[in-house]
Amino acid sequence: MSDEILYADPKLAAYRRGTGMVPAKHWVWPLYGKGFENLGVDDRPVEVDTPQCGPDQLLVRHDAVGLCFSDTKIIKAGKEHPRLGGRDMRRDPVVMGHEVALTVIQVGDNLKGQFESGQRYIVQADIYYKGVGLAYGYALQGGLSQYNVVGREVLDGDEGCYLLPITPQTGYAQAALTEPWACVVRSYDVVYRSGWMPQGVVLIVAGPGATDDYTVGAPYAGGQPPARVISVGVGGVLLDELRARAVGDGYTLIELDPDDDSMSMVEAVSASGQGGFDDIVLLGADPALYEDAERVANKGCMLNLVGSGAWLGTAQVDVGRLHYDNLALVGTDATTIASAYEPIRTELVSDGTAAFLGAAGPMGQMHVQRALQAATGPRVIVATDLVAERLAVLETKYAQLIEDKRDTVEFACRVPGDQSFKEFNDGLLALTDGAGFDDIVVLAPSAGVVAGAVGMLADGGVMNIFAGLPRGTRAPIDLGMVIARGIRFTGTSGSAIRDLSVMLTAAERGTLDPNLSVAAVSGLNDVKKGLDGVVHQRYPGKVVIYTQVLNFPLTPLADLESVLPTVYAKLGPNHSWTNEAEAEFLKELLP
Repeated sequence: MSDEILYADPKLAAYRRGTGMVPAKHWVWPLYGKGFENLGVDDRPVEVDTPQCGPDQLLVRHDAVGLCFSDTKIIKAGKEHPRLGGRDMRRDPVVMGHEVALTVIQVGDNLKGQFESGQRYIVQADIYYKGVGLAYGYALQGGLSQYNVVGREVLDGDEGCYLLPITPQTGYAQAALTEPWACVVRSYDVVYRSGWMPQGVVLIVAGPGATDDYTVGAPYAGGQPPARVISVGVGGVLLDELRARAVGDGYTLIELDPDDDSMSMVEAVSASGQGGFDDIVLLGADPALYEDAERVANKGCMLNLVGSGAWLGTAQVDVGRLHYDNLALVGTDATTIASAYEPIRTELVSDGTAAFLGAAGPMGQMHVQRALQAATGPRVIVATDLVAERLAVLETKYAQLIEDKRDTVEFACRVPGDQSFKEFNDGLLALTDGAGFDDIVVLAPSAGVVAGAVGMLADGGVMNIFAGLPRGTRAPIDLGMVIARGIRFTGTSGSAIRDLSVMLTAAERGTLDPNLSVAAVSGLNDVKKGLDGVVHQRYPGKVVIYTQVLNFPLTPLADLESVLPTVYAKLGPNHSWTNEAEAEFLKELLP
């Protein structure tokens, strides 16, 4: 349905254009410190003066905001949250909300001609200005306020303008939820290096199972060598080759051969000149050496396990760093270092098998929806969760998508019930005829789930560690599988402008519909109840706040039948949110 038809009502048309008087005051949810008791005043938002628009600023109206589990992490941590840097929240409270759709209401004098009132945007939340990370809804005031001013840090940041325009036909919730959806999209589009970092620092360590027949091969592109290579205990042909390349390619080679293994890593770090390494190569190493090496890996480091050597038992792998620090873990049973550096696949295998573990939450639902809507997606899609009632929402919400793919996709939901861990995993493997899964996406924040699922991967399989496990969370993993079976791990956190743009395009073309993620809606006053619901997983999807509506209570979509029957009548199949329902909702409730 066209925007003109949806917003033919005069009140809605004026709202869409951003016309009308700007109120002298507006409502905002300040967070004054750690804990829900410090959100707002007396469980309500606070009325404050509406900000004035400066010459280099835009006055924007927040229209819809998705509540995110990341918001609850701010509430839990307070000023100790890493994005807040010890901020005095009592004096300078945080206003959360980074999943935002907004409308320009006023344009500063110096920005006229670049922006116009009535233009609609979404916000790329991870904002960097002059090298400083600010983030909408963290350092910068976020969407849980009716109005805001945005200035040069947003409009002229390090990556350009962090506002992305949306079409008139795009719904407010649909637009706001492209932000969490962009995080999902990014996890399938991350690019890992396929060789040593140009001008980086490489550590090569010979472990207890090392042999004398290693060679370098071509671990970096011609003309792009590292700046420095530190070798520990390396000898023979490999050392001769490293020396020759150091002369030919111009990198610095530092040779260490201490007797004490623990001292070798300390000396190596000192020799790195930067406190850590961009690439680490372990030759015939054991799990203990891997654990030592992982601790000195820089963000984005590639850890390469070369040769089967002494890989017996399991290593305690920091799966939080795989997620947050973009570590790449590769390996080869050959003796040539370069043979491990094949590009890590990040997209689901076409016509393959995929399992989504802990899939009942909002982000898990997005992953499953993306797999179902993929033009060339998996032929087997398995979703799991601990609670049958929560998981059943997937089959209901995506009933039409499942039916549309009935002839080409086998879709299954599974809960462990009273089965043992092994019995449950064996049952999942049976859905692949015992071959294992090409892709496993871990959405449950559990190191145990990660560790238990590794054995369910097929040869060459990839595990996407999407759940935000904290750095320092370790899981016992047999790294011999990385070497012998080509198992790989991926992990991402957040999204970039490119990811948001890709997702927005998909939403506007209809190839992915964020509206299907909406589970409940409310006005601004019920933000606290909504966030509490996020913490306790009360809603099978996203909660969307319409900030210009104050008093509408938090309501699951199915319950709109008795509360707002005219809105309910415009819901899609299986009580799904639609742009038509949103337009009717605003028509009924906007002041």
